[in-house]
Amino acid sequence: MKDTYKHKGLRQQLVTILKGKGITDANVLKAIGNVPRHLFMDSGFLDYAYKDMAFPIAADQTISQPYTVAFQTELLQVKKDDKILEIGTGSGYQAAVLCELGARVYSIERQQELFKKTNLFLPKLGYRAKKLIFGDGYKGLVEEAPFDSIIVTAGAPFVPKPLLSQLKIGGRLVIPVGEHTQVMTLIIRKDTKEFEQHEFGEFRFVPLLEDKN
Repeated sequence: MKDTYKHKGLRQQLVTILKGKGITDANVLKAIGNVPRHLFMDSGFLDYAYKDMAFPIAADQTISQPYTVAFQTELLQVKKDDKILEIGTGSGYQAAVLCELGARVYSIERQQELFKKTNLFLPKLGYRAKKLIFGDGYKGLVEEAPFDSIIVTAGAPFVPKPLLSQLKIGGRLVIPVGEHTQVMTLIIRKDTKEFEQHEFGEFRFVPLLEDKN
């Protein structure tokens, strides 16, 4: 598990690419520049680790494109010590970016294989999420609610109601909504029953899996 000067240089090139694509939040760019993405990928893909592309990981899932990670993270407007729920831990890369920003991260993963791997791997890199859970992301994490923000890293056919109810007043939910392609959606909780919705164009995600048991 090495992070060399070459890797650091490639990360800075990636940051430059993300700036060129419109990412402006300096803290988000710094976090992307700090997190060693190559360590989250299978060795066969190391040459692609700092290209702005998604790549396959275990259990038919993907590690998201850096631009998508940066875009979703920017929409969250993360502040230090924010309590954030992530739906879809995956490789752990997005969780690491949130930890890098000083957030208190709670993350749910539906795939047992990925959950076991990431649960061991993130602490080795020094990223300590408050809680990693194996479970159903559609249900959220009611026992730890409310959250400052919630990020969903898989395509959801609809916005799960439990996630809305687990947001603080003023909290932000960032979720890609749609069946085949998804529209990046930001929902801000204005009051107990009032929510404001914004849409930010199309993205492609693997589907959000529901617990069928």
